[in-house]
Amino acid sequence: MKKLMTMTRQFRDDENGAAMVEYTVLLGIITVAVIASVIVVGTWVSGRWTGLTAALATVPALPAAPAPAPGP
Repeated sequence: MKKLMTMTRQFRDDENGAAMVEYTVLLGIITVAVIASVIVVGTWVSGRWTGLTAALATVPALPAAPAPAPGP
């Protein structure tokens, strides 16, 4: 336990600790931005897919091809 407290004090007094916290906050901001972008793009693609599905549902089906004639 004493070793953990010593390491905590060293981390607190070290300036690299502050830089690490800054980078961690920056990484968190970037992560939130990426997740938000994925959600927005996913919603857009879903809307397009739904529109395409609805448009294809209104297209009449092609008639079936006639059966090939029996060979000689």
